Order: sequence, then C-alpha cells, then structure tokens
Amino acid sequence: MDYIITYTIYVLIISVLMGLTTWKLFKKMGYSPLLSFVPFYNYFIVLKETKHPKWWAILSYLPIVGPIMMSAFHIFLMKKFGKRSALDGLLTVILPFIFMATVNYGKDPQIETEEEEEEGKKKETFVGSVTFAVVFATIIHAFITQPFGIPTGSMERTLLVGDFLFVNKWAYGYRMPMRPVALPFLQGTIFDSGQKGNPKDDPKSYVDAVKLPYLRIPGYDEVERYDIVVFNYPQDSVHTAIDRKDPYVKRCVGIPGDVIEFRAGRLFVNNAPEKILGDEQQQHGYLVKASSQLDIPQLYKAYGFLPVQENQTNEGFVYAFQGLTDQTAKDIKALPEVTDMQEMIEEKGEGAVRFKLNADKTAYTKNIDTTQSIYPVNKPWNQDWYGPLRIPKKGDVVKLDQETLPMYKWIISEYEHNKLENKGGKIYVNGQETNQYTIKQNYYMMIGDNRDASLDARFFGVVPEENIVGRPMFTWMSVEGLFADANSTYQAPGKKIRWDRMFKATNTGEANKTSYWWVAVLILVLFFGWDFFANLFKKKKEED
Repeated sequence: MDYIITYTIYVLIISVLMGLTTWKLFKKMGYSPLLSFVPFYNYFIVLKETKHPKWWAILSYLPIVGPIMMSAFHIFLMKKFGKRSALDGLLTVILPFIFMATVNYGKDPQIETEEEEEEGKKKETFVGSVTFAVVFATIIHAFITQPFGIPTGSMERTLLVGDFLFVNKWAYGYRMPMRPVALPFLQGTIFDSGQKGNPKDDPKSYVDAVKLPYLRIPGYDEVERYDIVVFNYPQDSVHTAIDRKDPYVKRCVGIPGDVIEFRAGRLFVNNAPEKILGDEQQQHGYLVKASSQLDIPQLYKAYGFLPVQENQTNEGFVYAFQGLTDQTAKDIKALPEVTDMQEMIEEKGEGAVRFKLNADKTAYTKNIDTTQSIYPVNKPWNQDWYGPLRIPKKGDVVKLDQETLPMYKWIISEYEHNKLENKGGKIYVNGQETNQYTIKQNYYMMIGDNRDASLDARFFGVVPEENIVGRPMFTWMSVEGLFADANSTYQAPGKKIRWDRMFKATNTGEANKTSYWWVAVLILVLFFGWDFFANLFKKKKEED
C-alpha cells in the first residue's frame, strides 16, 4: 500500500507539472487545457496528435521506462510546435518542464504545417528505431529478466568466472523498482571515477532522491533449499536502495527455520549432511608441497582455470590452491612431483575476526571489519567450523541480550528499519526497552560452492527476503579469461568463448543440463526483427 501511495503522489506531481507547462499547447491543438493535467490521457493526446502509437501512453509512468518514454513524448510535443533542433531536443530532455514552459508561455506558439511535419519525420526514422530498441530492451531488463556476470570464483566449478546469466525476476516474486528514475541497463554506478576500485566516489546511475518503498508481487515459486539465487549484497555501504546494491550469486543452503553448521569444512543442514545436486561441484582449498615446479598451464588444459598461489622454498615448491573438487584434488595428489597434500581447514574454536587499518596503515584500529569477519563477531566460529545457526523465520520471537544482540543487530536496525540502541547494558527498540524481538520477514543462508574462496553468508550474515532478485535461468555467454584473479600467481591462458556452456540451463540440479538456444534465437528475432515486421504490416495495410 505504501508503494502505491508514494507512486500515485509522484504521478500526480508530474501530471501537475505537465499541465502547468503545456496547457496553452493543448488548447492550440483543439483540446481543453484541463486535459493536460490528466495522467496518461495527456500523453495519449500527444501521441495521437503527433501520429505515434497511442498505446505507448501506457508506458508513461512505469519505473525506469517511464522517464525515457516521457522524454520521448515531450520531444514529440515540442516538434509539433516546430522545436526540432538538436539543442531543442537536449533542453527538452534535461530541463523538460522549464523548456516546455518557455514554449507554452512564449509569444503565440504555432503548430507545424503538415509539409514541415512530414519533412521533419523523414529525418527521424533511424533515431526512432534506436529509441524503440532501447525502450524494448529496457522493459525486458527491468521487468522480465536481467543479465548478470560472474566476475569471481565463489561458485566454481558450478558457475565459472566469465559466465553470463539471464535471471528470472518473477520466479520468487517480482520486486518493484525502488529507484524509478535511473539510467537503463546500469546497476549502481555509471563508471569508475576518482579512486580506482572505490565505488563511493563514482556517479550513481539513479536518482536517489526519488524513491519508492519495498514491494514484491507474489511469484509462482518459493526459494527452495539448494537453489542457486541472485540477490543484492546486504551490507553494501555505497547504495542505500536495496535494488541498487551489488548483485551476488550463491547457493541457498538454508531456508527460514533451518539450522546450519559447518564441521571441518563440511556443511550439515538440520544435523544431516547437505544434499549434493548433480550439477554441483564443491571445492575446498588445499596446500600442496612439491619437489619440483608443477606444470600449472598443463593443469589448466586438463581442468580449466585453477586459482593458485605459488611459492618456492629451500625444500621445493608450495602451492595454495584456492579451490579443488574432490576428484581434482585426488588427481593432483597422484602427480609424481607432489610430496604432501593437505586440505586447508582452520582450527576449531578460533574466531575469524578481522580489524580495519587506520588512516596511515601502520597499526590496527579497534574497529572490526564486519565484511571480512565471521558473522556474528562474538562467536568463536570460522568458515570451516561454523554454527550451529538457526536461520530466522518470519514470526520468530527471538531473545535479546548482550550475547544474542550481535546476531540480530543488523536485522533489527538495517533490514527491518528500527531504531536500535544498546545503552547501559539495556536494549531499546524504537525507544522501548525490551528483551525480545519479533522477526518481520524471512531470511536465507547463501553459501558459495567454492567453500574456501567465497565471501558469503558466513561473513555478511543471513540474507533478507527483500534482497532476493531472482533465479538464474541459463548461461547465455561464457568467456574464459575475461576477468583476472588478483589472488592467483597464474592466470587463464588468454580469452576464449566456452561454446559448450552457452544457453545451458542453470538451476535444474541436473548434471546434463538442457540447452535453451531456441530462447536466444527468439529474443534476437524479436529484438532485431521488430522494425522489419512492423514496416511489413504497415506496407500491407497501405496497399489494402
């Protein structure tokens, strides 16, 4: 309801601005000036008078798409009154209601003659085609499916670095856009400016001041245990809008109410070993000692890219493999040069807590780096010995004290938007002292298949339902060597397309995945063939 009310307010504000800056123009076109204030119908009239498809008016106020379409409609209206120059178009897009007001309140604005209109339209065919293609792609991207790339190896070998996925936004329920005024196709920032790799000083791709509350349209499926899920990184400190936070992809190993635990790097769900799906290839870190240098490029040919740190010692070579499957580890152990091989497992009872460096980087401050520390920070847990942890479920009443507060602090204050205070050993929620709290939404445990090289829920904590984007459908492109691994001594040998992975289903759990090449062909035909078919039907209609 809050979303609809806020959305309606924005629509009314825009409609009032439209009316105040164009009422004389509507009168000139033969309509009542009051119609310039009517949402949707005002743009319907503009499209009718400028001889464009009238159904486009439906797109006027859609999030993300709406601002693009409104800019196009404003340009149509200005051209109707002879404002056809490039500067006129630029001013209409950048300062729409100001520029339209100057025309509206200017000296006797005149409608173009039919000859002038036809001459102008002959020059606009290409621009119109490009505009429609952008709008069509934006609608698909914003409201149906969205492409995501895999830049890191947290899901190797299930999902590879350089895989590009199409994500179904409707499976778990479509989350309405929360920043409706934004550049299409961009997630959070436009480009990397200022300090390299620091997104805090980069220009944002959306207008943060225009915001809508969280709303999810019910989906046809629920997040199930062991689904691969795309979600927004919960602790992104750069972007306050949930739908603009960095997208992550992990496996959901725990649903609301589950109890998860890692024992020596192996996962247990509800006190039972996790279920391994047919397409899942778990990996663990290994320390390998060799009497002579291993032929890493040859291993790449056999197994694909294996991130590894190589060090030479007096006794030979030491290799820290970021992640190996059980079979790959067995094969490497059998190499004649290998003298010893051990899985890297942290000691039980040693809490993984990291601290931030101070400004001069000469000593540690007392501030805990929560993004690199195991969640919650007051437990003696690490990524190999973790839990047991019960995943919060909507309606759970949890106990609040100094021991449990680190577990629920972020949930109460950030995800469920309450004022949380811890003063004098007492806990206050929204100004009221309390020793319990009722969970308002469901939470999930998202873990990478590459268990020792994954920044996942063991670090940033449980993922709220509102952060879930959708379920990956298939890999539409896969390029080896596209992203470099800064933590590896060796890199993938050049860039090459992995043709065998393209258009394969992602989330079936089957070892032999289905190819969806026909979907790709259909999308390409629709995207590039729309103008051809539209012109064909138009020509036939004219002949008739």
